[in-house]
Amino acid sequence: MPPRRRDRRRPRDPSPPHSDARAPPSTSGVRLGLLAPVVVLVLVLAGLGFRLSRSPPHPKTLQTTAHSVYERSLVKSEVSAREILNEHARVSENRWQRHFPNPVLAYVTPWNSKGYDMAKLFSAKLTHVSPVWYDLKSDRNRLVLEGQHNFDATWVSELQSNGTLVVPRVVLEAFPVVLLEKEQKAKAIDLIVSECRDKGYDGIVLESWSRWAVYGVLDDPELRYTALQFVKQMGEALHSISSKLSSRHLELIYVIPAPRMQGLNIEEFGPQDLLQLADSIDGFSLMTYDFSGPQNPGPSAPLKWVQHSLTTLLSAKGSSRNHSRMIFLGINFYGNDFLLSRGNGGGAITGRDFVHLLEKYKPSLQWDEKSLEHFFIYSDEGVKHAVFYPTLMSLSVRLDEAQNWGTGLSIWEIGQGLDYFFDVL
Repeated sequence: MPPRRRDRRRPRDPSPPHSDARAPPSTSGVRLGLLAPVVVLVLVLAGLGFRLSRSPPHPKTLQTTAHSVYERSLVKSEVSAREILNEHARVSENRWQRHFPNPVLAYVTPWNSKGYDMAKLFSAKLTHVSPVWYDLKSDRNRLVLEGQHNFDATWVSELQSNGTLVVPRVVLEAFPVVLLEKEQKAKAIDLIVSECRDKGYDGIVLESWSRWAVYGVLDDPELRYTALQFVKQMGEALHSISSKLSSRHLELIYVIPAPRMQGLNIEEFGPQDLLQLADSIDGFSLMTYDFSGPQNPGPSAPLKWVQHSLTTLLSAKGSSRNHSRMIFLGINFYGNDFLLSRGNGGGAITGRDFVHLLEKYKPSLQWDEKSLEHFFIYSDEGVKHAVFYPTLMSLSVRLDEAQNWGTGLSIWEIGQGLDYFFDVL
């Protein structure tokens, strides 16, 4: 059984190597003392009207080659650490050729500026880009949309000029008891739609299901119906406005968890929920990753689980091929480094961390025929680790599966992958 899904709003970009992650305890007081003037300066600048936001993305220079990863025979189950180290930074100079024909939604996070650069460099392969910028919160009995300071007009305009739809993610953090009141629902929709209109977005990606599960909304049939009606009303409101990029309406893509292998429980998103929303929204971002966790180390997205998720969600009477085309199948560009001894532990790693581990330990990668993912084992100071991180082969298998079903892709998130991953898209 997959564990409770980790909060994707938190940064997945740990600092490599592990030895540099924390300062020695003896220096903490000194560091706090040094930070105090900085905090004061930040507050002064904010008061003077300086906008505080993420650091601007650093221009990314790609190493290009005349041949794609397919032409270089790199997409295979038998792959070595040395080959990955030699090739991962080299991408095809033809960044406009698409190998995957269906829609591709790419998430970008403010805490990982590489994603902003990669979105621009590979915009021809991305139909949708979702910057993780907004949270709708409740402040007592009123609603507040936070995240406007993240907006980067130049970056958004550059993507749209290349034909990519920009659909920022909005997480509904507001207490459901406040949000789902009739007047507050209308206010929430107005806040979000107005932000799309003002900033020139092409729609949004909306996330709320896990929050509603925690607050018991999904256990109550009446509340569940009200919540789903809110999503439908949001979609209808967005559809009433035309996108600046095209003559199409603004889009709503809704984030949904992947079903468990043991069958659906009442809190999970099921086939009837999909049918109820399908006429009012434009797509579903399906989180087919995070199958394993520190308590049960293993692959991120076993192919059988991916297949089970699609079969389950499309099983309702009335489902059709058109509904499968609405799904953006989740693909992870991050991995995990799990502890196998001295108790459970470990966590997410990025491509940068993965490369560091390959350089340091020179492991032998193994292909797991059950999950169809690569992994390797290494030991550090007597502690055994298992590392699962996507490879060209594991990605290619999942892209083939998505194409067979007619689904699109949703990638979490593009700043965490290796450069040559984009060759398979």
